[in-house]
Amino acid sequence: EEMEVKLPYSQKYFGVPENVYLIGTMNTADRSIASIDTALRRRFVFREMLPDPGVLAGIHVDGISVSELLKNLNQRISLLYDRDHTIGHAFFMPLKKEPTVTRLKQIFIDHIIPLLQEYFYEDYDRIRLVLGDNAKKNEAEQYVIINIRENLAEIFGEAAEELEGSINVNYEFNYEVLDHIETYRYILPPAEDVNKK
Repeated sequence: EEMEVKLPYSQKYFGVPENVYLIGTMNTADRSIASIDTALRRRFVFREMLPDPGVLAGIHVDGISVSELLKNLNQRISLLYDRDHTIGHAFFMPLKKEPTVTRLKQIFIDHIIPLLQEYFYEDYDRIRLVLGDNAKKNEAEQYVIINIRENLAEIFGEAAEELEGSINVNYEFNYEVLDHIETYRYILPPAEDVNKK
């Protein structure tokens, strides 16, 4: 597959020998300039590489299958957003050497939660669905806490009644729950949900 071309300005020859392969990667979620994307697709071979939960088979953190965790996260993201924004298996690879809740928590704090915030543009109701908060009866176990201010009168005085329906709900991440393995079970498929145990 050796190739040589004459450069248009210098008129010098430039080539790639047969033993050199040029491989580039591009995340479909990062495509921002359609014309460049189209130009690249006309000139190169493109092979789609979707997240592969199978790579994580056999990795368990306190009885939770990391492969199933990723599979279900991506299924929810695909349904609520699209398949181009699914989460790659590479984020979870450190669990191969260190399958601990501490490492899983760090992966969620450093990668998963920031990605979800970016994907859903601060739509915390959808983030809650991806993380399974909707299935948790105990609010203390939820990843995303809905913080509704009850002291509107103290903040706005007499105008509080008029503003009652238009006040934004404040959402906060409860990072402490990431220390507890049971909260991750709500991300698993319903058949493996804690409620069935």
